[in-house]
Parts: sequence; C-alpha cells; structure tokens
Amino acid sequence: MANSSVGSTLKAYIIPLVLFAVSMVFQLFVTPRLFPTSHYDVLGVKSDSSIEEVKEAYKKLSINWNTGSEVIPVAELLKIQYAFELLSNPLWKRDYDNFGIDEHSHVVGKLKEIYTGADLSKLELPLVEATSFGPDNTFNVITSENFMSKFEDTKALLIQVFSFGSSRCANFANSWRRIADILDEVANVGMTELGEFQLAKDLAMSSFIGKYTFPDGVPAIVAFPPGCRTVNCLARYEGDLSVDTVTDWVASTILGLPRILYYSKDTLIQRFLAKGSPHKVKVIIFSNTGERATPFMRQAARDYHNYASFAFVLWQEEQFSLWFNMFGVESAPAIVFLKDPGLKPIVYYGPANNSWFQTIIEANKHQELPQLRSLTSMDLGCDAQGYSRAGHDITIWYCLILAGRLSPELNNMRATLRSLHEILLKEGEESSEGEKNQLPTTAAIALREKRLTLTWLDGEAQHRRCFFYLQTEKSYETCGRRMDIVDEPRIVIARFERNLTEESMDVEKKTPKNILEALRDDGDVHRASQLVAMYNGSYEIPQIIKWVSGIIEDGDSKSLPFFRARTPELVPEDSDPMWSNGAKNVVSASAAMKWKIRVIVKSFLEDPRIGPILLLVAFLSFGKIWLKRNQPAHQSPSKVETQKTAKEESKSNSNRKSEKKDNKSQLRRRRTEPNRDIPPSITDDEPKDAVQWELTDSDSE
Repeated sequence: MANSSVGSTLKAYIIPLVLFAVSMVFQLFVTPRLFPTSHYDVLGVKSDSSIEEVKEAYKKLSINWNTGSEVIPVAELLKIQYAFELLSNPLWKRDYDNFGIDEHSHVVGKLKEIYTGADLSKLELPLVEATSFGPDNTFNVITSENFMSKFEDTKALLIQVFSFGSSRCANFANSWRRIADILDEVANVGMTELGEFQLAKDLAMSSFIGKYTFPDGVPAIVAFPPGCRTVNCLARYEGDLSVDTVTDWVASTILGLPRILYYSKDTLIQRFLAKGSPHKVKVIIFSNTGERATPFMRQAARDYHNYASFAFVLWQEEQFSLWFNMFGVESAPAIVFLKDPGLKPIVYYGPANNSWFQTIIEANKHQELPQLRSLTSMDLGCDAQGYSRAGHDITIWYCLILAGRLSPELNNMRATLRSLHEILLKEGEESSEGEKNQLPTTAAIALREKRLTLTWLDGEAQHRRCFFYLQTEKSYETCGRRMDIVDEPRIVIARFERNLTEESMDVEKKTPKNILEALRDDGDVHRASQLVAMYNGSYEIPQIIKWVSGIIEDGDSKSLPFFRARTPELVPEDSDPMWSNGAKNVVSASAAMKWKIRVIVKSFLEDPRIGPILLLVAFLSFGKIWLKRNQPAHQSPSKVETQKTAKEESKSNSNRKSEKKDNKSQLRRRRTEPNRDIPPSITDDEPKDAVQWELTDSDSE
C-alpha cells in the first residue's frame, strides 16, 4: 500500500521534478561553462576599469607573491598574469570588452600542465607575444562610410572581420589574399576591422542578453549573397579557415554554382564521355594539384551548361601514355575540348584565370559543324522567325541542313559537311585576297557573306522538324525512332525570304468577329517565307557544292512564291539541371531557416536566465499540484441533488427497457401458436378421393 502511495505521488509531481532537475543542470554545469570568471574578477577590479587601474591592481597582487607574504597556487598565478597581459594591451582589451574575444585563453591550460610542481622562477614572461599585424597586410578595407558602395553591382559580397591585435588574423592574411584572387570577378571581397565598432556590431551575432559576439572569434567570414543588402539574409561561414573550404562554401552556398566532378581513367569514358549529351562539347580539365574547381570555372559550367559538359581529371605521370594517345595531352594543367566525333581534340596548356577561361569557352562552345537546336536556331539564321547571320537588312538567305539519327552514317556525313565547309571558306578567302586563278562558287560567296549556314539536325530528338523538311515516303529512314537497321542521313536546303514592305506596314490587329476570321488569323505564322529542297545526288563534295550553288542562283534570281507556314518548334534537348531549380541569387529559404534556428537555440542555451526561470516554474508547478491534492473533498447540496436526479433517471430508463422486452416476447409467442379455428382455404392440399370433371366444347349438357 505504501509503495503504491509513493508511486502515485511521484507520478503527480513528475513535471516539477523534471523542471527542477533541468534547472539544476543549467545552474551547476551549463551557465558556469558559458560564463566563466571574468578577467576583471581575477584582478579584482570593475568590468569598466581602465588600463591604469588594471596595472595598479596587478602591481598590488604581484607585491604579495614577490615578498612571499602570500602563497599563490600556480594556476591562480597564471590566471592573474594572463588577465594582466590581456587587459593591459589596448587592442586585446578593446576586443574583449566589445565582443568577448579571447583567442589566447588556451595558453593558461598548457602552461599549467608545464609548471605544476616546477620552479616558477623559470616562467618566461610575457605569456603571450603580441603579433605585428598592421595596415600593410590589409586591402579593400570596408568602413561604415563606404559600406553601401559595395552593393553597387549585383555580385556577392564576402567580408572578413579582423583585428590588428589577432595572431590568427595575421596567420590568415596570405590565405585571404589567395581567396580574393580566386573569387576575382565572381564576388566582391573586403575586410572590416573591429575598430569599426558600429559596422562590426551589425555583422556580429546578438544574444538574448544583448551581447555582440563572434562565436568562433576572428577572423570571422560573413557573406551577402547576390541581391542581399540587409543582415537578415547574411550568411556566416562555420568551418576550417583554408582556401579550398572557404572558396567552395562561397561557390556552393552563396553563389549556388554546380560542382565539377573528378573522374578517373576508368570512369571518364563510362560515366562522362559515353553518357554525356551528344549535342554538347566535352571540356576536360587536367589538374596537377587535385584542388576543387575554382568558382569562375564553376560559374562557366553554369553559364555554358546548354553548350558544354565539364569534367576534372587528376594528372598522374604514370598515365602519360594513356592521355597522350586519347587526347594528345602532354602535361598539366591543361584544358581539352572534344567537339565533333572523329575530330582532333583541341588542347590548351597553362594555369587558367577568369578572363582567359571565359575566352576559350566562348570560342569553343559550338561544335565544328553546329547543331540546329532550340538555342542555336536564331544565331545560325535557320529560323523563320529570325533573321540572317548577315543582318536584318538581308531579305534572302539559306540554311544547308544535314538531318539524321545519331549513327556512324551520320558521323561520316558530318565529316563530309565539315570538309565542304573548309573548302568553301578557303575559296572565299582566296577571292577576297584578289586571286583570280579560279572564280569562287556561288556557295562560297554566300558563305563568306553569311547568307549560307551549314548545320545538322538530330532526326530522332527533333523528329517533327525533320518530318517537316523531308516529306517523302522514305523519311522514316531519317526521322523519328529507329524502326529498322537502315539509317539514311539526308541533306536539305531551306531558302528564307522576308517581305520588308509587309513588315514595315504597321497593321493594326483587329479582334476576329467570327470563328472563320479567328481560324484565318495568321498571328502565329512565321513572317519569313521558307522553301525546302532535298538533295538526291551522290555525296561527293563537288557535286554537293554544285547543287547548293545552283539552288542559291535560282533562289536569288527567280521570283519564287512567298510561301509561309507554321514550322514545328525545336524541342529543348535538356531539362533544367537540379542546381538551377534552387535560388541562385540568395541563399535558399531552407538553409537560411536552419541557420536561424541554430542561432536561436544557441542563444537560448547561452541565456543565464534559463536556470532561474526553470527553477521558478518548477516551484510554481509543485505548489499548484500540492494545493490540488490537499483540497478537502466535500460536495455542495446542489451537486448532491443533481446526482440523485441522475440516479432516478437511470432507474426509470432501465424499467422502460425491461417493459419493452416483455412486450416483444409476448408478441413472439402469439405468432407461433397454431391456427386451429381457421377453415381450410383453396390453397390447402388436394384430398385423395377428389375427381376432376371433364369439360366439353359446348356450354350445355
């Protein structure tokens, strides 16, 4: 009985007991660790004491242990000496008073292990040497006056908060310069000294008690993502202070740039070259250090995602023969461009900077024979909605298109058109230089004038456009899914013509009055006329050039019908990559929310009022439960009458139910009794001696 009583009592008081236990943990363990004894308390002075007052207090303490009148333990002596050195240095004292920075506190613990039980006369003073770190080691210093000018462009802003009195900042100076060089033209980089108190306070973290701190000390790195101009979207770096990790954090978290993966000799072919998009240029970067891709390379991978795929390979001397035979690479660093199948790789040597890397990517983003795609149709001049490569004033231009499914036959024909393109370019250059030995063909002149473009079309991916060009019985050998082993690439030429007179007229668009006018509305019809001719000759280059020249001569000289039609749209080859779905200009909402929750929880745990508040809540809960359990159990007259009435109602209800049961049983017995007094009816069984009279046809006997 006693055990059950104790158990019920504990169960009733479980909540206040838990609150009391948690409050004791905060008071005895958490709060002392988060709020250690102040260095001012060690010296016995006020927290707002000046350097002179600190020196006087230290002088009094030192007299006591120097004269031997007072024996001071080693640990206490080291604490006093360290507190004096910290608070007598103007920079250290400023950082400690304003932001609680104490980066040399570990020195006391190390010296305590060394000098415990040893002769203190061998103690070398000072305990901490001041670091010489001056303005010469800084660059792009940000102050309260020029802070807003850093947001004039749309780039991200990376700031290092530092102190001239910090040895960690002095050691980090060279790494910070390296980070700034890597992030050049990708993000703005600056430095803010803790002496800029108002600006440093805005960049610091604020606790519940109103104290501004940098949890990991200085140097502290903060970043404003592109489009962010307030501290609400400020991001803080929490990690190792190395060049690689800091730049990777900026590129991934702040700028949202994709990563460029490293591949080995086994995975490069299987996972990159074989599975890569056939319409993209392959860019392989050979590195001799194994470092991550720089932010400007990752930015180029994002900007040129629709044109090129990127990969990293770690250069190893024992694999020299492999890479030389595959790509012609002799050393690293090197950048290799793989364009059309069977084409010799293009190799660039030397370390890459931002401008040079952007230049070579822009120059090699297209294949040698460009592909007709949704992204390139306007630039190539092969779209009826666009214009010629020669300019908007050209009324007639041409596009030579090789259509076919991806296959060896298509690769051979692409090589043929590349050779044709080189021959025409050579003819055009010779004619422009004044050589009259051989007159250039009409096709060469049109190519030089940018009125002719050579391109190829993926007949399977762009099957609607392919069928539009090849309206023949054998078009399935070229367009659509492969239904047979036969793959027959075909060459067509499209002639585009614009009616400048019609385009110059400002015709007001009227609302259709009926269905017929709506059906006749040609708002979606392309303004340029498009006539297509298919080549049926041999695939010898001279024959193709002769045919193209004849088409251009007829198209330029003859008045052909102005035929306009709705051309099927080109289908985009790639969907948006995963990294482009997130926010690119600001840190994602989920990441910002996680960071805010982490800051709130950390600040909450560091609040010294948590322990007393929990203790107060525990006592209030205990008192409430005690009063409730010890309240006298008496009932009012109205409550007694209510209980009586409820009992009477329940009794009457039970009586009614029993009466209903009796009535039902009586009715059941009456139904089951035999009906003896009822005479037989015509539905009774027929007697054995019954006779049926025969019927006649007549109604009389």
